[in-house]
Order: sequence, then C-alpha cells, then structure tokens
Amino acid sequence: MPQHAQVVLEPRKSPVQARSAASVDAILEATIQVLLSIGKEQLTTTKVALRAGVSVGTLYQYFPNKSSLLQAVLRRHLTEVGDAVERVCKEQKGRTPRQMVTALINTFMQAKMRDAKTSVALYSVSSDVDGAKIVQQMGTRFHKAVVRMLTTSCESLTSDPQLIASMLQGAMVGISRRILESGVAEGQREILQQELIFVACAYVDACSARPAI
Repeated sequence: MPQHAQVVLEPRKSPVQARSAASVDAILEATIQVLLSIGKEQLTTTKVALRAGVSVGTLYQYFPNKSSLLQAVLRRHLTEVGDAVERVCKEQKGRTPRQMVTALINTFMQAKMRDAKTSVALYSVSSDVDGAKIVQQMGTRFHKAVVRMLTTSCESLTSDPQLIASMLQGAMVGISRRILESGVAEGQREILQQELIFVACAYVDACSARPAI
C-alpha cells in the first residue's frame, strides 16, 4: 500500500545574511497581517508573498507551504514570550518569592497581551500545524527558567521549586488563554492580572518560610 507523503512544516533553510533575515521577517509579518485580515482558510502563500513584497519563489526558499508559514509565526510568537520569561527570571534571581511571581506574571501577561488579536489568531491555527509540540517545547523552557529563579530565593522554600513552577505556569497560561478566548475587555484584563498576582503571592507565601500577610 503506498505511503502518504509527510507534510513538510519546517522551513527550508535559515536566513544567514541581513537581507535574507529581513525577507523572512517581512514574510512572517505579512503572514500575520493576512491571517488577521482574511483568516486561515483564505490565507495562501501567494497572498502572503504579495503582502510581503517578495516573489513567491523567494518565499518558497524559506517556507515550502502554507502550514510551514503558520508554524513559523506560531513558533516566533512563543519564542518571544519565552525570551521575556527567561529575561525576567534572570533579573529576579535572589529576590523574595513575592517579588519573583509579581514580576513574572506582569512580564508574561504583557508579552501575551501585547497583540491580543494575533495571540487569538495563533491559537486558532495551532492544531493545524502541530502546535502542541511547539507549545510543549516552549513550556519546558518556561518551566526551567522559573525553577532556576525560584532556587535562588532569598527566603527558604518549603515546597519543591519544580512543583511551585508547575502550579504558577498552569495558572498563568490558563488565565491568559481565558482572557484571550473570551474577549475580555482591556480594563477587565488588568483586574484579572492583579487577582492572579494576589493568588500567586498567597500561594508562594504558603510555600515558603515567610508568614502570609
């Protein structure tokens, strides 16, 4: 029985020169613009190339098909969030658990909500481009960064940093997704973010030697 060809999602090659990198950035930005304007069903490589101001041939040098384009923009978005989390975790080393989780939540939510419409659109294409695998990879990176930060706490933790990181990650991802998918107004987002910080601080108080306030 003939085997079905596996759909290629990975980019054909990585940009190595400034001009090539600029072309890829333009293509990925155009992909987001087309996705937001006409949706994933109507998005085509031709429309993306036209929006990016490049030839279809140039686009195909880096992305063999529509799915690889969508996967690339999803990966870029999650990488940006991961970069922000790793950066704040490094900055917060040696501080109190409360300071750590407050800065972590504020940074994570800012990264996710910077362009809420794009985040929502990328959720809609995730299942079509093996998004679960990318999310898992980025989730692992997120978890490791938080664990490394927690282990430097200036207040002793009475719970396993691995467990604390998992609980914080689950709460943050869950609340951010709820906000994005339910179309919560911007003012309400701020309220939910502050409530999340309140809950997280109470939780880390309970997981440390510091008495809860």
